[in-house]
Amino acid sequence: MVSQSSSVGYTIMGKTADLTVVQKRTIDTLHKEGKTQKVIAKEAVCSQSSVSKHINREAKGRKRCGRKKCTSNRDNRTLERIVKQNPFKNVGEILKEWTAAVVSASRTTTHRRMQDMGFSCPNPCVKPLLNNRQRQKRLDWTAADWSKVMFSDESKFCISFGYQGPRVWRKRGEAHNPRCLRSSVKFPQSMMVWGAMSSAGVGPLCFLRSKVNTAVYQDVLEHFMLPAADQLYGDADFIFQQDLAPAHSAKATSTWFKDHGIPVFNWPANSPDLNPIENLWGIVKRKMRYARPKNAEELKAIIRATWALITPEQCHRLTDSMPRHIVAVIQAKGDPTKY
Repeated sequence: MVSQSSSVGYTIMGKTADLTVVQKRTIDTLHKEGKTQKVIAKEAVCSQSSVSKHINREAKGRKRCGRKKCTSNRDNRTLERIVKQNPFKNVGEILKEWTAAVVSASRTTTHRRMQDMGFSCPNPCVKPLLNNRQRQKRLDWTAADWSKVMFSDESKFCISFGYQGPRVWRKRGEAHNPRCLRSSVKFPQSMMVWGAMSSAGVGPLCFLRSKVNTAVYQDVLEHFMLPAADQLYGDADFIFQQDLAPAHSAKATSTWFKDHGIPVFNWPANSPDLNPIENLWGIVKRKMRYARPKNAEELKAIIRATWALITPEQCHRLTDSMPRHIVAVIQAKGDPTKY
């Protein structure tokens, strides 16, 4: 049976109900201001005894219940140091090294302690390995008129994705920490697709049937890049962006660009996080995550259909994000970023 009183609030079977979070905050605030318990009870809409009990409970503090932990703070610091030294170890390997330091704990306890420290175990982000020279070159960027840049790149698409490699122990905010990254491997065996975008939208796709050499790449430029430029820019000037793959940086390719009067962006090596089309590939692949193509032709059809759904507004937002990419690279001192 529930009854209500104008002075003491709700009671259940003759017992005062637990205070709500709002009531507790009200009591704490008014108590700090030096208000009397009678005034506090009226403002919090509860009994004066409830106010008194809450204030006394907060002043004394509740004694911690439950079994005492089997590991000390020193043991936990040792565990955190072990995880940080090699975050790619599994729980069994971490437990073995931890118990070697005269610590008695189970696998479950080890896992729980790492979770208490803020560690989770997702798949690691894959980023290209950068040397010091490449890192420094990535810092030499300033904000520019990115709408005049046509971004291009190749990306691989698989019918099914296989083993993703070992997971990595890391804390919140450490996804792009160099020690938590797994280096990517160039040119894996898969279907490669070439595409281009600008702030105005996307160009036509090119499915690459063979290894991209200088002749193949020039054919892509002739039959796909030039039509994309006409579609996205018309008669306006633009700058073409490409990475430093061998076929892209070959002398014959440079001559092709000079003969066609197309300026090429001076692009730093191993910098996919500076290229917004990488984010666009990610959007396409996320849209395809529930697709189950049975063969290469079905995969091509799904890629084309998904690519056609990309809107100019999406491309414009990605291009506008370039200043943030630059700021992130500068803050990371040239190391990989979240982009």
